Amino acid sequence: MKRWLITGVVAVLVIVVGGPFVYFHFIEGKTPAKLTITNAPTSTLKPGQTRAPLAGTWKIGSGSLVRYRVKETLFGQSHTAVGGTSSVTGSLKIAGTTVTTAAFSVDMTTFTSTGASHDIRDGQFQSRIMDTADFPTATFTLTQPIDLGPAPADGVTKTYSATGKLTMHGTTKTVTLSLSGRRTANVITVVGNTPITFSDYNIDNPSGGPASVGNSGTLEFELNLTPN
Repeated sequence: MKRWLITGVVAVLVIVVGGPFVYFHFIEGKTPAKLTITNAPTSTLKPGQTRAPLAGTWKIGSGSLVRYRVKETLFGQSHTAVGGTSSVTGSLKIAGTTVTTAAFSVDMTTFTSTGASHDIRDGQFQSRIMDTADFPTATFTLTQPIDLGPAPADGVTKTYSATGKLTMHGTTKTVTLSLSGRRTANVITVVGNTPITFSDYNIDNPSGGPASVGNSGTLEFELNLTPN
């Protein structure tokens, strides 16, 4: 009897500990890599196309992406949940070598996550977590100009800071974003991320059932801008 009891306890431990490991690593799948300027695609001029001046208005182009990245823990096993959308609009204006204005909007109702459990995660994201029926968009508006310094050469990456108002879930906060920027041909690519503390935006902790999530996540983005 004692041997059967021990065997049963071991079996439960295998299911509790090994089950999440198998699920995260073999069913849920590999977590998408973080967005970086190094991995962002480059652009070339088409035959007969000329290089646009830096000064002017630049609008969001194809390939732009906004994501969330949140660490989940299930019975001691950790996994990073990632969801994103390409439904990003907006533009920025450059006078000389200074970004004077910038405003971007993200359609929160179009976020989808990766992995086998994306349907459940997306349903929670759209309903109780982000309440996208009531708060369908998130926005960022630049409040301080960005000095680009000497116009960067084609293909050269430079780092900048952008201070502005970030609005999510009906709450607005001032944030300063660390950015990497690079121009190739007629595309300016900007990549960055910022930590998000859920309570700062009145967002309920995403934890549910046996899965727990910390008090914060990461917002990351890759914006590809083309001349307007």
